[in-house]
Amino acid sequence: MTPAMAMAVFAGLAVIGIGLAALGSATGQGRAAAAALESIARQPGSFNEVRATLLIALAFMETLTLFVFAMILLLTFLAPAWLR
Repeated sequence: MTPAMAMAVFAGLAVIGIGLAALGSATGQGRAAAAALESIARQPGSFNEVRATLLIALAFMETLTLFVFAMILLLTFLAPAWLR
């Protein structure tokens, strides 16, 4: 396998990795938001507590996606050095 082919395979896998991270994060955020809205609908008095917990959970989910994106970018820029 030539270095160019290896980079093409690596780039394809990086795109799949970013897509899976985004899909997982979006699914988790949607489910968390739905559960929070259902909880608030059942007990409107718990709005502030549920909102604070939801925002923290959404921040963790989004941060995980951004970490995956950053790691893939980092590995993409370092991969040419590994292939030499």
